Amino acid sequence: MQKFNVRKIILMIADIVIIVMSGITLNYALQVTGVISAEAARGLLYYIVINLISCAMMMFAMGAYSRLWRYFNIKDYAICGFAMLVGFVIGFAVLTMMGRSPRKFFVLLYFITATVGVLLFRFLFKQTFLTLTESGGLEPAERTLIVGAGNAARMILTEIENARKDENNPSGKILPVCMVDDDATKLRTKIRGVEVVGTCPEIPDVCKRYGVTNIIVAIPSCEGEEKRKILDYCSSTECKIKVIPYLSEILFSEEKPLISQAQEIKIEDLLGRKPIEFDQNKIRDFINGKICMVTGGGGSIGSELVRQIAKYNPRTIIIVDIYENNAYDIQQELILEYGKALDLVTLIASVRDFDKMESIFKSYCPQIVFHAAAHKHVPLMETVPEEAVKNNIFGTYNVATLAERYGAEKFVMISTDKAVNPTNVMGATKRACEMIIQYKSQTSTDTEFVTTRFGNVLGSNGSVIPLFRRQIESGSAVTVTHPDIIRYFMTIPEAVSLVLEAGAMAKGGEIFVLDMGAPVKITTLAENLIRMYGKVPYKDVPIVFTGLRPGEKLFEELLMDEEGLKSTDNQKIFIGNQIDIDEKQLFQKLDALRQSAETNQSELTVKLLAEMVPTFHHNGC
Repeated sequence: MQKFNVRKIILMIADIVIIVMSGITLNYALQVTGVISAEAARGLLYYIVINLISCAMMMFAMGAYSRLWRYFNIKDYAICGFAMLVGFVIGFAVLTMMGRSPRKFFVLLYFITATVGVLLFRFLFKQTFLTLTESGGLEPAERTLIVGAGNAARMILTEIENARKDENNPSGKILPVCMVDDDATKLRTKIRGVEVVGTCPEIPDVCKRYGVTNIIVAIPSCEGEEKRKILDYCSSTECKIKVIPYLSEILFSEEKPLISQAQEIKIEDLLGRKPIEFDQNKIRDFINGKICMVTGGGGSIGSELVRQIAKYNPRTIIIVDIYENNAYDIQQELILEYGKALDLVTLIASVRDFDKMESIFKSYCPQIVFHAAAHKHVPLMETVPEEAVKNNIFGTYNVATLAERYGAEKFVMISTDKAVNPTNVMGATKRACEMIIQYKSQTSTDTEFVTTRFGNVLGSNGSVIPLFRRQIESGSAVTVTHPDIIRYFMTIPEAVSLVLEAGAMAKGGEIFVLDMGAPVKITTLAENLIRMYGKVPYKDVPIVFTGLRPGEKLFEELLMDEEGLKSTDNQKIFIGNQIDIDEKQLFQKLDALRQSAETNQSELTVKLLAEMVPTFHHNGC
């Protein structure tokens, strides 16, 4: 049944008035001109009443009051005209059966007059409605710009039209006012009455000109740099932004309309590439039925590793973390989701404690070890380099040694792009870890050792996004170290999927590197995040440049010159070639480094670290 709103009621009242006044006026005119007598004129009043009832019923039955005014077209006018015709015929038939058959010429004139009046009113009503909505004079609506004038845009406009018939459907509150598309042949064309008014670079100007408050990016086939540019144009406005998913992610079904799949713009949409896809079957074969240990299992990467491992039916998951709060949180999350179906062990321990770690390996004999435990905050590690050495280098050495001793099948270490030509202590310690793992791979016969290397992870503890969010939400200025600093970024699920697939395909000794697309300018990231909060950068939220921190680079690298690059089955994953590690030199340097770190000699520790990692160029060296 049709639902009523103010416009429908106004329209029904207008139809009643037009039908009644047309009949009365025509009746009076015929009587005054002497065409009919006064007695005949009184008889025609019966027809006007009956005709009103029959026409109103037919207009309602044929949906004349449920049409979307913005898209009212010739077909809709024809439906109204046909409803009037049927109503008049029914009224004439009823009156004839009552023995009060009206004159045929009166019926014809009455039909023409009333129908013209009804259709003319609808035309004027539509024009007035459009004028008022475009000037903001009617009910609140999201004045929307649609980016892209292809099939997705056509589907969205159709869905909006259909949604207008249901007052409870929020999509009905969307008012498409214009479109943009970079195809010059589409300029000034219309789709369902909505005009293509410009190209994507003109988005900021178009939004101002048309008073746009909402943007829908409807180009599901758009990927990479092109998509990032479009989102940059959109983010430079103060509009809300929604994005239709990639074509491969769209669900085509009546139960899942396209417009309902549009998502709020996320910071990862600005990476400039499609999310990396991984081989689920390969990972499942790797994990299924295995005892898996995750060190640092409560951290950002570690906890996501645990979540994803749990999906592939492991025999047991062992979470090892020194920070009890994080370990408790992921433990409770998994218990809530899996209950007793998942064999989960949560242990509070430090990878620096060799004896404790050995007792864990001896008790559980993990088959796959994911080593995510590490100190990773660059500025903090600059002030206490000995702690970075103890935890990162010797924690890694402990866990790798025990994995080999207790017969683990694979050991997967998580590294960082900061390990490449490092300029800070944290990066240098991670490069030393990579060297240890490559040494282990060259000497171990039973355990396969592998390293995964990637850039910054969006949303991880200590990354810039959580910091920026806290600063914006607290009303503080957003701090960026340098206006030109750039970084490679990936999402936490991408990082973890890389770790899992790398572990699955590893043969030992590889450093797996992810093709992370184009690097992102941190200043642009900050500006876009501010806009996502509905604020204007530099106006509502200042951005302050604080200067590069000790050991911080303007840009990061993912591969050392000597490593080379080999492709894999996954087009987004590459392998750096193994580098021979001299065992004698390695252990001599490790022994000296251990002694300086344990005696808390910071300057000596940094010096020895630079000797161990020749590509380490530190401010203090």
